[in-house]
This record gives sequence, C-alpha cells and structure tokens, in this order.
Amino acid sequence: MELYDLTLQQAKKKLSSGDITSTALTESVLYRIDQVEDTVRAFLSLHKNQALEAAEKADKQLKNGKGGALCGLPLALKDVFCTATMPTTCGSRILEGFTPPYDATVVEKLKDEGAVLLGKVAMDEFAMGSTSENCAYKIPENPWKKGYVAGGSSGGSAASVAAGECLASLGSDTGGSIRQPASLCGIVGMKPTYGRVSRYGLVAFASSLDQVGPLTRDVADCALMMNVLSGFDHRDSTSIKCEVPDFSGALQDGMQGIRIGIPREYFGQGLDPAVDKTVRQGIAMLKEAGAEIGEVSLPHTDYCVAVYYLIAPAEASSNLARFDGVRYGYRDSKAESLIDMYRQSRSEGFGDEVKRRILIGTYALSSGYYDAYYRKASQVRTLIKNDFSNVFAEYDLIVSPVSPTPAWERGKNSDDPLAMYLSDILTLSANLAGIPGISVPCGFSSDGLPIGIQMQATHFNEESLLRAAWNIEQRAGIKNKKPNL
Repeated sequence: MELYDLTLQQAKKKLSSGDITSTALTESVLYRIDQVEDTVRAFLSLHKNQALEAAEKADKQLKNGKGGALCGLPLALKDVFCTATMPTTCGSRILEGFTPPYDATVVEKLKDEGAVLLGKVAMDEFAMGSTSENCAYKIPENPWKKGYVAGGSSGGSAASVAAGECLASLGSDTGGSIRQPASLCGIVGMKPTYGRVSRYGLVAFASSLDQVGPLTRDVADCALMMNVLSGFDHRDSTSIKCEVPDFSGALQDGMQGIRIGIPREYFGQGLDPAVDKTVRQGIAMLKEAGAEIGEVSLPHTDYCVAVYYLIAPAEASSNLARFDGVRYGYRDSKAESLIDMYRQSRSEGFGDEVKRRILIGTYALSSGYYDAYYRKASQVRTLIKNDFSNVFAEYDLIVSPVSPTPAWERGKNSDDPLAMYLSDILTLSANLAGIPGISVPCGFSSDGLPIGIQMQATHFNEESLLRAAWNIEQRAGIKNKKPNL
C-alpha cells in the first residue's frame, strides 16, 4: 500500500510509532497529485512549499511527543473557507486572487491539531450547484469514471479524497453538498447538526442552512475529524454550547436497541433501481446487526425542493450583496459611474447559476411578494421540521438513499436547472430541519459507480449516525475498494 492510500487513523498510527514521517507522507500525497490531477482536476490552488514546511514542523512535534490529533496528516480544503495564507475564491471570478486576512475557525482548529494543509479544491460557485460544473475555474471529474460528475457543491473535496490526493477534506453542506458528492465518489461524508461546528470564516451561501463537515475514506476517520471540528465558538452567533462527546467511542459493533425508520416518500418514482436495491441491502445489514426496522412517513417531503429554493436564494441574495466591487474581489475597470461599477462588476464576476439564485431570492423578498413566498416557505419549513420531530419521537434514525441515481455524465442536466435541483430532493430536508446526516458507501451500480446510503438523526445525535455507518461499513465489504486511476 502506498502512503497516500492510508486512512487518517492508519497514518496517525504509523506517525506515532515513527514508522513514517509526515514529510514522507506529504511527499507521497504530492506525488499522487502530480500523477492524477490532470485527470481528477480537483485542486484550484496547491501550496507544496507550505505543505512541506508544515510537515517538517509536524515531524519535530511528533519527535517531541507534542503532536495534536491530526499532526502531520495531509488534508485539503473546499475553497469556501477563509485562509490567511491561501487564496479563497469560492469557485467564482468575483473573488479571483482574493486572500482573506484571517483563518476560519475550522481552519484554525486543523492547524492547532497539526494538520498539513495542501491547498484549496474545486466547488460550485458559492456552493450553488449539485455537480461542481458551476465552478469558474475547473470542473472536477469523478475518479471512478471519466466524464462523470463528482457531485457538488463539494465535488473537489470528494474527488480529492477518493483519488488519494489527500487523506481527508473539509466541505460545506447547504442542501446535501457533503453527503451527495461523498455518495457519488464512494467515500464517507457527514453534515453535522446546525450549530455543532463553527461557521465563522465560512463564506456564506444561505446562513440558516450552511454547515461544515468532513469528507473521509472511512467512518473512523470521520469520527476523528468530528472530534476536532466540533465545539462552541463565540465568534459564530449560530454556534451552540453543547457537550462534545468522543465520537470515536461511538464506533461499536451491533445495533441492538436502535430503532430505524424507513421513509416511504424516499423510495418512490425516479429512484434508480440499482440505488433502491443497494440501499435496501444496507437496511438489511443494519437489521442483521440488531436494529429494529419500521416504515415511517415524512408527509411534507414533496415540498422540500420548493421550500429550499425559496429560502436558500433569498438568503443568498442578501449574503452576496457584499460582493460589489468596492471593498475586495473583482472590479470592472471600465465603469464610468458607481452604479455602472456595481452592475458590471457583478454581471462579469458572477456566473449564471449565482445570478439566477440572486434574482429568485431578491424577487421572493421584494415588497408584495415576501408574504406569498418567503414567509410561506418558512412556515412550511416548520412543518418539515415537525415531520422529523414526530418520527424521532419513536425512532433513533432515518435511513434512505442519498441521491436518486449514481453519478451521471457531465453536461447531462447543465441546461435544465429544475432537473438539477430535483437531484437534491433526498438531502435538502436535513438542512431545512437542522439535523445531522451521513453518507456511507454501500455498493456499486452495474457499471462500477459508487452508491451511498444516507442516515439522519435528531439534533446532536451524530454518535448514532457514526455507529450505524460503521456497522454498514464493516458488513458491506467494500471499504478498501478504490478507483483505478
């Protein structure tokens, strides 16, 4: 096994014992990037010298027995996190070349624990998309099949982990943007409870929906990352003071006493037969492990897409107003007046999908339409939350598919925004309700594309998700299968 193929836990053990150095591990990962990046196209910016300097520092810490939980481990960052020593573009021309003056809280935490940060990876512009095809710079490929999407908006994060270009990555999830690409690329991805992980320094798309989470090669690595990322942050007004458990301790064999609900609304029309079959096999694994299985109903599921695509664009239209060409980012140099500068900077800097959502959101918030659209969507959002509360009064987990289909060919839905929006129908509700969710690989389609299974739990019950995901991982027997690049 090459060093770049190690999981976080495997590498951590070898580093602690002195069998390998962080410098050797980082050089192996950088070599892998040189090998496959022309195919995978995951990195928007790669900082080799910074990474090697961090690796040397980590080796000294490890030698002195002072290394943190991630000391010496090479990671990648979705290009939506503020980084003081790397550009942060959010995949958009309007932030081309912009380097923030500070680090996001989660970036600080990774550095404090000794992680080696390799660079920033591709994403849909301002996290708006399901395939990463909206990135202004490069579009990542699915490592399992050339010409197929890696998912989105954290497509570069998922592709880089699956391809061995990093040991783990950090992403953001506004409507499934961690879980969906994790499923399409055959890795583990977790969206924590809203408020569990600080959003300070995460460039906002939709503030009431965005959440930070890890993308990793296996469930044990996901638990390790959650141990580091979680915790209260006074700089984030949405951060919640809540005890952080040892998530690694949740990885126990067996599911005795765990009650699992299967939502009938998630297994209807439009679900690919291979996805249906694979997810039901995963449910059978949980039952075999001792879980109690029952059918449940989330009756307002049909409204999730409509509610999400009113609330998220409305919040985006407000959040993206700051990108005006005045304080930072792209500015049109030919404008002859202030209004022309605003108009032309935003017209040239933003891509089509971002403009579309700004227009939708501004319309929904405008005088005369607020009550009819945004307020009504917020009321239905409460009904969606109540659906989950009713189920979790009787069940510990909800299990379902992540995406209606495996990965699809690039360009398939590029000209049909509605079809693209509908691809997120199974993940949006977790963000609307603020609950945690996880995607774990469960099988493959007939043409070798990964299929993930999704589990959701009530607020701050990530431990049950990790336990269930770990049990599926142990029984599925596909943990060590890797794409052939």
